[in-house]
Amino acid sequence: MALAWSNKLSVGNAIIDSEHRNLMVMVNSIEATFKAGDGSALSQELEQVEYWLCAHFQNEERIAAAVGFDFASNKLEHQNLLREFHRMRDELHTLHGAWSDKVAKKYYQYLCDWITNHVIEEDMLMKPVLKAHEYNFCG
Repeated sequence: MALAWSNKLSVGNAIIDSEHRNLMVMVNSIEATFKAGDGSALSQELEQVEYWLCAHFQNEERIAAAVGFDFASNKLEHQNLLREFHRMRDELHTLHGAWSDKVAKKYYQYLCDWITNHVIEEDMLMKPVLKAHEYNFCG
């Protein structure tokens, strides 16, 4: 099942919300690449996702600092995701596009669960603080 953005996932900041939507689109694209069995395309997509994850994490941290939100828990979660993401990426690279449906579903589901749960459980904690600022606040 593809990830879909809804307003209930909004944390109250245009930059963060936009980046969450963008990451969901990228994760959905990874699912299509898994189904196609294209190792080269998957490698490129994972590289792009990693770049955007790092940029997004920096933006979240900057905005959190600007609004006085304690970001320690989020930062730890980001570090854990990147560590797991690198492990996943390395494992998929060794398979050279010859992954099973089970492996593809496992990693796609991990990415879906992570982004959804992270937004709901971690990033939503910033919403009350972010609501005190303009939606387009960029820190």
